[in-house]
Amino acid sequence: LSVSDHFFLYFSGLESDEDSCEVNFEDAQVYDSKHSSNASCKGKTYVLKTLPAPMISRCDYSVWGILKKCIGMELSKITMPIVFNEPLSFLQRMSEYMEHTHLIHKACTLSDSIDRMQVVAAFAVSSVASQWDRTGKPFNPLLGETYELTREDEGYRLISEQVSHHPPISAFHAQSLKQEFEFHGSIYPKLKFWGKSVEAEPKGTMTLELLKRKEAFTWTNPLCCVHNIIMGKLWIEQYGTVEIVNHNTGDRCVLNFKPCGMFGKELHKVEGYIQDKSKKKRRVLYGKWTECMYSVAPKVYEANKKKAEKGDAKKNKPETEDMPGVQETVSVITGSALLWRITPRPAHSEEMYNFTSFTMTLNELEPGMERLLAPTDCRLRPDVRAMENGDLDTASVEKDRLEEKQRATRKECSKDEEEWSTRWFRLGTNPHTGAQDWLYTGGYFDRNYTDCPNLY
Repeated sequence: LSVSDHFFLYFSGLESDEDSCEVNFEDAQVYDSKHSSNASCKGKTYVLKTLPAPMISRCDYSVWGILKKCIGMELSKITMPIVFNEPLSFLQRMSEYMEHTHLIHKACTLSDSIDRMQVVAAFAVSSVASQWDRTGKPFNPLLGETYELTREDEGYRLISEQVSHHPPISAFHAQSLKQEFEFHGSIYPKLKFWGKSVEAEPKGTMTLELLKRKEAFTWTNPLCCVHNIIMGKLWIEQYGTVEIVNHNTGDRCVLNFKPCGMFGKELHKVEGYIQDKSKKKRRVLYGKWTECMYSVAPKVYEANKKKAEKGDAKKNKPETEDMPGVQETVSVITGSALLWRITPRPAHSEEMYNFTSFTMTLNELEPGMERLLAPTDCRLRPDVRAMENGDLDTASVEKDRLEEKQRATRKECSKDEEEWSTRWFRLGTNPHTGAQDWLYTGGYFDRNYTDCPNLY
């Protein structure tokens, strides 16, 4: 597979409180920290605290060591060693958007549209938080590959499918088990190679529908850049403007993911504001996508900004003593409300590809699950499974075999003049934006997989 194929993949419950009709962001820290990263199957819940084998060392490999041998070659002809992978398919990595689903459940309970927008904005930021320090790349999905995630403990289920190979497009659809929300979208990364870094624009729209509120929010993800491709430690930066639109109320939230700058002072920072349909600014949001997000009244924010220019601004020290592993660096403006704080990663995360506790559950096969999953589910991929078990040689052989099988299938279809047909999604029109979008056609959870292709 090509470098361009590989690099684009870098970037990338609780029941509702039915009695609550008013937002209480002062409780956000307690509410957020109560959520464990469990996985469920047929009503059971389990916690995966580690992977079967620790991360494979990359000390003997370098990206530059490969690229310098390929000077003058087409970028699309260069293949990267499997050691730079992490033991997940990109479809699984895409499902990490759902790690902080409790924020959607919270939004469903709030009576005020601005309060709902605040929490939706926090969810949009949290959905990219798991990318922090994740410099391993997931496996490229095969055309027709799927991933199912059912979380009865958090009240949702998700299905995703690789709907296109050239260009690579992944589509997903998550729905509440209580018909409270639907969250769906697709990702088609556009790459720019800058020599020392690779920038990925994750083209595609995220759509969140709060069904009982009859509201729909849409946004696009920020740009992602992987630095130090040539030499040094790889690190990831997110930057760009993200605009969240409530298509029913006219409310908008504009978030600025700031580039780190020459001296790194703006690294990971996110700042923005919410305005209503009359364009009146209602709240200011600030924080870091790697840590937390806060909300404050615009007048308070501007007053604090003026004091900061004079050098006498008073800011609170974050209270994180009750959350081991959290090293918050955001200075809190007096009067701010906490919207979201990242869940601490397990102590051994660095030895496990910097996975979060949630991520460690994504490839787990509980007894009995295999007969329920579609045969195209990426949990069944032998290359991913071998790498998770620390068997790099088998993983590499299986990866080559699957890719060759995929090429042979495409060649056969071309010979017979057959066109690939997606199984669970179709290309249609997003009803809220009017743009082309990959939409879920339904039926996956009926468990009829007789016409699924044999990918593995």
